[in-house]
Amino acid sequence: MQVEYQKVIIVEGGSDRKRLQKVLSEPVEIICTNGTVSPYRIEEMLMPYEDCEMYVFMDADESGEKIRTLFKRDYPEAIHLYTERAYRQVETTPYRVLAAILLSENFDVHPEFLL
Repeated sequence: MQVEYQKVIIVEGGSDRKRLQKVLSEPVEIICTNGTVSPYRIEEMLMPYEDCEMYVFMDADESGEKIRTLFKRDYPEAIHLYTERAYRQVETTPYRVLAAILLSENFDVHPEFLL
């Protein structure tokens, strides 16, 4: 299966995905783990995207750290994005903060979120 995306972001849930899609102004595949921490399941999910730049954007909580640890072990090439601990979750992080985090990794974001 040929994938048209060059970048893939792995998040925990659908709310995270929707929030990032609103900020991004470039085509990025956003995959939800839905709390899955099985190495086999993640490998299966990511197989079609093995040639993409991989970014991991998890919540700043225990479940997010478990998944992040798995990625650090099994996908050391993945780039990790972090929300501020004060916001705890990607879905509760303000849009302008998300835009700044994504911009710092050279993602294209909608300019209205940078104000």
